Amino acid sequence: MAAPDLHATSRVSAPAVRARDVRVTLGGTEILHGVSLDAHDGEVVALMGGNGSGKSTFVRSIVGALPLAAGEIRIGGAPASAAARTALGYVPQRLSAAGGVSATVTEVVASGLLGRSHLRPPRRASARIAAALDTMGVADLAGRDVARLSGGQQQRVLIARALVREPRILVLDEPMAGVDLESQVAFAHALSHLKEDGTAIVIVLHELGALARHIDTAVVLEHGCVTYAGRPPADLGVHALPGHDHEHAHEDPEPAQSTLGLDSL
Repeated sequence: MAAPDLHATSRVSAPAVRARDVRVTLGGTEILHGVSLDAHDGEVVALMGGNGSGKSTFVRSIVGALPLAAGEIRIGGAPASAAARTALGYVPQRLSAAGGVSATVTEVVASGLLGRSHLRPPRRASARIAAALDTMGVADLAGRDVARLSGGQQQRVLIARALVREPRILVLDEPMAGVDLESQVAFAHALSHLKEDGTAIVIVLHELGALARHIDTAVVLEHGCVTYAGRPPADLGVHALPGHDHEHAHEDPEPAQSTLGLDSL
């Protein structure tokens, strides 16, 4: 079941991200069955659901890591080509900032400015790195080896690496999973500032937690279908959302992630 067009009558400009009737097939099995979602500038959309519901598969289709079997994704009103996706900043699930390589926090964040088409840092690189570190509250860790940071601190560094690209759209897959309370509060604070700056944010969450007051729309998936799209209900756990199935299936099929992923979004 596809999500309703939540903003058709209240918004004039094209959404930063628009997905319509997205279907994804993996290993001959259809994982997503016509999923739709809008995320506008300055809006936070939480993608929720139990394990195996298709959340990670959907965000990976948004960033171009998985091909569509059917449907359409548009970025800023244009088809989601590689060029259009340069507006995206992406933090995958279960990504390590250390990866067995000795690197400082500054070096990891700076790697977000590099890629297949950018082998040298752009102008203002130092200022952009400093701003990203400050946004995530890790400026005081700039010279530290990432391997010696806590899991929550590493996650904040990885989000800073996505922010250094100054994306119009930020896509995060379970950024709060297993992180300490200090990092959760720091991320909630950063989310507030990013919204004020007009960044569109699509974030996979199991529960809203510390981010609850910053979420504008909750979209709930169950077995690859949208079962709810609207304001998050008062009870903030995913178990309270309409259509949630308490019998969780296996995790979404997911290939191994790289570590630093210098060529990734």
